[in-house]
Amino acid sequence: MAIDTSVRPQTDTGRRTADFQSTTLDAKVPAGPIEDRWDTHRFNMKLVNPANKRKYTIIMVGSGLAGGSAAASLAELGYNVKCFCYQDSPRRAHSIAAQGGINAAKNYRNDGDSIYRLFYDTVKGGDFRSREANVYRLSQISVNIIDQCVAQGVPFAREYGGMLDNRSFGGAQVSRTFYARGQTGQQLLLGAYQALERQIGLGTVKMYPRTEMLDLVVVDGKAQGIVTRDMVTGKVESHAGDAVVLATGGYGNVFYLSTNAKGCNVTASWRAHRRGALFANPCYTQIHPTCIPVSGEHQSKLTLMSESLRNDGRIWVPVRKGDTRSPDQIPEGERDYYLERKYPSFGNLVPRDVASRNAKDVCDDGRGVGPGGLGVYLDFGDAIKRLGAKVVRDRYGNLFDMYERITGENPYEVPMRIYPAIHYTMGGLWVDYNLQSTIPGLYVIGEANFSDHGANRLGASALMQGLADGYFVLPYTIGDYLATLGPTKVTTAHSAFAEVEAAVNERTRQLLSINGQRTVDSFHRELGHIMWDYCGMARNDAGLKQALNRIPELRAEFWENVKVPGDGAELNQSLEKAGRVADFLELGELMCLDALHRTESCGGHFREESQTPEGEALRDDEHFAYVAAWQWNGVDRPPTLHREPLNFEYVHLTQRSYK
Repeated sequence: MAIDTSVRPQTDTGRRTADFQSTTLDAKVPAGPIEDRWDTHRFNMKLVNPANKRKYTIIMVGSGLAGGSAAASLAELGYNVKCFCYQDSPRRAHSIAAQGGINAAKNYRNDGDSIYRLFYDTVKGGDFRSREANVYRLSQISVNIIDQCVAQGVPFAREYGGMLDNRSFGGAQVSRTFYARGQTGQQLLLGAYQALERQIGLGTVKMYPRTEMLDLVVVDGKAQGIVTRDMVTGKVESHAGDAVVLATGGYGNVFYLSTNAKGCNVTASWRAHRRGALFANPCYTQIHPTCIPVSGEHQSKLTLMSESLRNDGRIWVPVRKGDTRSPDQIPEGERDYYLERKYPSFGNLVPRDVASRNAKDVCDDGRGVGPGGLGVYLDFGDAIKRLGAKVVRDRYGNLFDMYERITGENPYEVPMRIYPAIHYTMGGLWVDYNLQSTIPGLYVIGEANFSDHGANRLGASALMQGLADGYFVLPYTIGDYLATLGPTKVTTAHSAFAEVEAAVNERTRQLLSINGQRTVDSFHRELGHIMWDYCGMARNDAGLKQALNRIPELRAEFWENVKVPGDGAELNQSLEKAGRVADFLELGELMCLDALHRTESCGGHFREESQTPEGEALRDDEHFAYVAAWQWNGVDRPPTLHREPLNFEYVHLTQRSYK
């Protein structure tokens, strides 16, 4: 790889200084017209003979939409698959929490949609910080995903005539989102789960539930296995394979409070990072604008209300600061529908980062509603008058029921109160066009990789990427690697497995032997406060430097004063959490370092020093049109930055506008 010396000068973090001497990464993007690249690439890839596929074993870590669909597809092709998940069943993967829908460029509404428009909207929505070739491939595959899922029996909503229905989502002016009421993720996961269970029944997939990956095994520079812990018995075990696939989701729980399930963590990705996989764009985290506001320190997670609600719900706050009247007492002329006012072309359907920042701005201005003034109204009064309560109930009934159960307020009668919250992570392990990391044989799919969303993910695109990677991309690209490699002879008898197992056991021993005074949750909550305050919806130089001073101090205290009761040879959720929080403490530092080095605003990364006069994100394309991929060099040692330049041949770089 050629040495790239055109990086900006080193940045003094007050604690650590990144090594900005970097190399340029090769994403292996095929040449030719963008609309032909994937088809041409598939033809040029090497194939594994059907009779030889059963000679290969693929390790799949994660069984959500990406992992479940990939495991089922690879097994259907004839490979032997070992699939691991920490839930008691693949059906409990966090993918079930995706409510609003899945994008596809079917153009059923005949409203001007196309593969190119979905591609354009996604690149623009990501604030021009994604790889064009990956996004175009995702848009192409989107049309196949819907056909696949319908064939599996996914009960998408339908219009009166029987055609599949669509609705709008943020960042688009067409209706391309397919949905199953407010249960889209769950229904799609059931489709993938059925395909997975079929392969389990046939013996081509061996399922390992309640099992957590704790480290990656690399032999002669290639990923050849993993080390796991049985979460019920505590048994530490090695598993060998010809390739390893991580489908382990995102790292939003580094903030403690997020819309993610409590079990979501970064450990599998972070252990791979420590073994040599580069971590890309860790500071790109998405704030979802439609979350039930925080109600107190007792909370351990937040609840998302689907973005689909912004189709018919109108967002507003009082015009006057400090107005504490109930919403029904505030006349129309004293309401500020601020998104409709500022962005007339998109209104309430602006992308998530734009909606979130504007909600924060009006609350910071003293016009927020509810306890502490940290909320805005999402009002369905007009929709109920226009459409009738029955139509609204048919579209969103389960979401309304969920809101009422949590808040005790009936959204048919009073507006919902919402506020932004951590939701999704666009950063993740760096992968090339084939979804392979910088460790040969280690593939990363779904939210665990960085590849498709740039600095901001458009709503209804997470399900699209997970299924595209699992059903339609990985089954081709991993075959090309395996055909070149040939069946390996590596087994768990190799010394590398014993070495990694010993390291895992030693780390467990350390955590259990500290016997300090503070709980794991207390450390996690404190880290979350630091991350939200200094690396949340808005970041600035001084705050990020403060975080980079405080996080290493908190990490040092963790390893001296955490209390993990019980032992390792049993069900021990405190031990599980301790290992995950230890990794979050290292990840949090890298996130702040990445955010500090990127002195521009783009998508979900909003630097207060870099904004337009109107308060919009201001990119610096001259210096930052690249993927920042970080190399691990050890605890308290500066990481090394590697860059993948982003070239825009089809979507021209412009100041993003939704006005």
